[in-house]
Amino acid sequence: MTTFNHFNFNVLDLEKSLKFYKDSLNLEPVREKVAEDGSFKLVYLGDGSSDFTLELTWLRDRTEPYNLGECEFHLAFKTDEYDRLHQLHKDQGVICFENEKMGIYFILDPDGYWIEIVPDRH
Repeated sequence: MTTFNHFNFNVLDLEKSLKFYKDSLNLEPVREKVAEDGSFKLVYLGDGSSDFTLELTWLRDRTEPYNLGECEFHLAFKTDEYDRLHQLHKDQGVICFENEKMGIYFILDPDGYWIEIVPDRH
């Protein structure tokens, strides 16, 4: 059997990203790994419900934003608090695209990654 474990985003400013994911999606660090020489740090964020984690990778020597190309990929979250979360993200000014007909929207993280928010439609 094969199961999902984690997904990775490389980030330029780890503290800014940690704050974004905490404030916008209530994700908390569940484990981390730091290179012996301090050249990188991995922080795994969890949702408190599933075993799936988002790995944020910070590289000490990286100074330029990552080139995400046309950003034709995204990470999706399902929520049973769609209206509350939508209002929160609207207030935070992080909604970058909304498809009202489909009932979904996307938020933009500090590094330009798109995150889809999908209502739990049971």
